[in-house]
Amino acid sequence: MCATDKLLDRIEFLRNKMTEIALNKGFTSVESIAISQELDRLLNLYNDVKQSQKQ
Repeated sequence: MCATDKLLDRIEFLRNKMTEIALNKGFTSVESIAISQELDRLLNLYNDVKQSQKQ
């Protein structure tokens, strides 16, 4: 499994976890926000990787 695949797996895991926590604890809970921020960081990293592969 390449690094991009691992990154996508982690992104998908965090999406599911964030949805579950947001529905149970609220969208503005500390946990939901922390996961959302980590997810944003990973999505930005993924976009950077894809852009560098195009060049």
